[in-house]
Amino acid sequence: MQSVTDLALPHLPIEEPAFAADPMPYIEAARRQHPWLAKCNGGYVVHGYQAIKDLLYMDDRLSASSDDIIEIMGAKGTRWGKFIQEMVLAKSGPEHARLRGSIAAAFTPRNVNRYRPLMQEVVSRLLDEWAPKGTFNFAEFASYFPITVLCRIIGASPAAIPNLRHALETLGLAYSMDRSLMPELEAAYNQAWGFADQLVIERQTRGSSGEDLLDVMIAAKAAGQLNEQELRDMLVFLFVAGFDTSKNALTLIMHSMLRHPEHWVRCAEDQVFCDKVVEEQFRHTATTSIPRTLAEDVSYGDIRFPTGSMLIFAVPMSGRDPTAFSDPMMFQPERISANRHMAFGRGMHMCLGQHLARAQIGEGVHLMAQRITKPRLVGEVTWRRFPGVWGISSLPIAFEPNAHLKASAVHANS
Repeated sequence: MQSVTDLALPHLPIEEPAFAADPMPYIEAARRQHPWLAKCNGGYVVHGYQAIKDLLYMDDRLSASSDDIIEIMGAKGTRWGKFIQEMVLAKSGPEHARLRGSIAAAFTPRNVNRYRPLMQEVVSRLLDEWAPKGTFNFAEFASYFPITVLCRIIGASPAAIPNLRHALETLGLAYSMDRSLMPELEAAYNQAWGFADQLVIERQTRGSSGEDLLDVMIAAKAAGQLNEQELRDMLVFLFVAGFDTSKNALTLIMHSMLRHPEHWVRCAEDQVFCDKVVEEQFRHTATTSIPRTLAEDVSYGDIRFPTGSMLIFAVPMSGRDPTAFSDPMMFQPERISANRHMAFGRGMHMCLGQHLARAQIGEGVHLMAQRITKPRLVGEVTWRRFPGVWGISSLPIAFEPNAHLKASAVHANS
């Protein structure tokens, strides 16, 4: 058994733009020195599939890296820093169960399926607006889909979307480890919290209809599951979590489909195949790295990690581990093992909204493929920072709009 501090591990520059643009050459080089572990600034990167899976299940020995992130970002004493410390992802044990339990029933597969017609309506109307252009930044287009669905589910006015969208884009960089972003993060949190506060006040003044997610959350507050601050912070958390990952996953799917146009054609025809494409994308390139800090000494394999070590679980690359998947670099929607991915995490913090994400991305891809035909890249692809929520920030495409199908009209008559 060796201490991790005594190992000659490779270093991964995960905060560098070059790494974000193409991580795999770095990961493959690192594997030649150690099969699943590397160093990074401030901690260690766990990139092997099995190691990520095993270590993430050690919930009782892991804590959210909120204190480390606050230190790295220089966020002590800020409202954003307090949010990072108090949100549901930062909690464990009874506190975590209480916060998660306040909204869990709304995200069951049965409840999510009730929202499918809403998802179809939202993406159809967006396509009516955007598809006739014939060219746009797909990442920008995709960003309006999850936020509009969330507003409708929660019961918020879509009029807030333009301003809220910018705040959520910024808050998605929370774990980027770029200290220079701190003023923007603080301003974005204040804006998002103000939106949540106004939403709650208006609902409490108007009265509850008991029909949407905000009513469920206000009822949880009345039952003592949430206090006033937690109610508003939970709203902010839901918007950030539901917006960024879904938008990035959709954009990554389009990026993959540009290289596999035959799959895109089939997506327009076959909803079941769309769902397979979504799962394979989660396997091939997921969006979120997970930071955790060890609450006690941990031994794994032949390595001992001391208390306080920060581990970055490189989930986006875990599905390309050749010891876990055959031909891992190939994008194969019919792959039987695709759903073994860890895009939604593992353990107590496994993504609560995973069924919602799967449903809206699958519904979105199916309708987008019908309206956006023969897409092609027409500009430079730019990438977000790798730590935290990773993905494509700009994906300029041109395409042939399907002039014979106006999706909103189809769904209005179906």
